[in-house]
Amino acid sequence: MIALAATSPTTPALPLLDPARLDRPDTLIRLEPFPFLAAHGQLPESARADFDRDFPKYSGAGFFPYNEKECGPSIRTLVETMASPAFANAVGGKLGIANLGQFPTMVSICRHLSKRHGTIHTDSKCTVATGLVYFNTEWRDTGGGCLRFLAKIDDIDATVAPEVQPVYGEFVLFKRADNSFHGFLPAEGERRVIKVAWLTSEEEKLRKTRRGNATRFFKRLAGGLDRLYGAHRDRSAAHRN
Repeated sequence: MIALAATSPTTPALPLLDPARLDRPDTLIRLEPFPFLAAHGQLPESARADFDRDFPKYSGAGFFPYNEKECGPSIRTLVETMASPAFANAVGGKLGIANLGQFPTMVSICRHLSKRHGTIHTDSKCTVATGLVYFNTEWRDTGGGCLRFLAKIDDIDATVAPEVQPVYGEFVLFKRADNSFHGFLPAEGERRVIKVAWLTSEEEKLRKTRRGNATRFFKRLAGGLDRLYGAHRDRSAAHRN
């Protein structure tokens, strides 16, 4: 066990995020067109209320660099697990990524999104791999806000696997490649997710963290512009990293 959930004295502790759960028969692992996995039920039901209480209450939309002072204890424990070399090596091995734990990690958290988010991209070239874990209690059946892995950068419908709803306990991991296209259809509202990116160097981590912190104030003010821009974006809009 890597990290333990808070439990009552009579209840056995459950790991908040345990790579052993990826051995479920419904975990999807693909190596083509790029390595990725999608797994259900990766967070214990016993921790759901704690995560709801401890998730940061951002006012702006988009991802913000992790700041432990903004999070409660269960989120801090989960982030510690996700950023650990032991977790990285265990999950990276599922996709044939050797010694993923050697790379520095950058953790960022999103509570809300606007319709401009989710355009098709690959992640930046300084990213080795990306992991995402979701927390929403419920989501619409399909469509907007559901992550899609894609065969093309200009077609949101060119899916190579079933789309992933951003609901509690869903976990995805993918290796960054020049063709690791992913995105989702426009959606707006609460979409809670923690992202860990394994990066090529500490310098890139510092650069990305500084940029993320510098844009926090703008993100809080730009909600109206986000909604205006996102309302008119093409469903297959993309940006190149």
